[in-house]
Amino acid sequence: MTTPVTAHPAAAPADAFRHFAGKLAYETDPADVAQALKNGETDFVLVDTRAKGNYTKSHLPGAIHLGEITEESLAAIPAGTLIVTYCWGPACNGSTKAAMKIAALGRPVKEMIGGFEYWVREGWATEGKRPLDARASTPKPTDLGLYC
Repeated sequence: MTTPVTAHPAAAPADAFRHFAGKLAYETDPADVAQALKNGETDFVLVDTRAKGNYTKSHLPGAIHLGEITEESLAAIPAGTLIVTYCWGPACNGSTKAAMKIAALGRPVKEMIGGFEYWVREGWATEGKRPLDARASTPKPTDLGLYC
């Protein structure tokens, strides 16, 4: 019997390895970022790509907002430092667009999948004018910065 899961055969293990290793070269997730921050690891810079007002309201700990991505705006980040972009969530491609521009400028970059939305859903606090502690209460969508 064939199911929707098995209707197409799985890739050969070596091909699957290359595929998944490739994904990890481009992406990270909120849990990995949170663990690194918890451990005090600062070998990357978080860049919030949402609108400046949403960044000001609440953002990931230590994240910066660059506005337009240019060589000048990236100058404050040491060359060779990994840049991790994030936006609102899976329905927003602002972090993808920013990552593409950063890569075009010759900088190492990854995108944090899930974005701000999943950071909060997973229970990690934020900072800013209206910081969230998602473990203490369920934030309203307007608190989360719904727009890219």
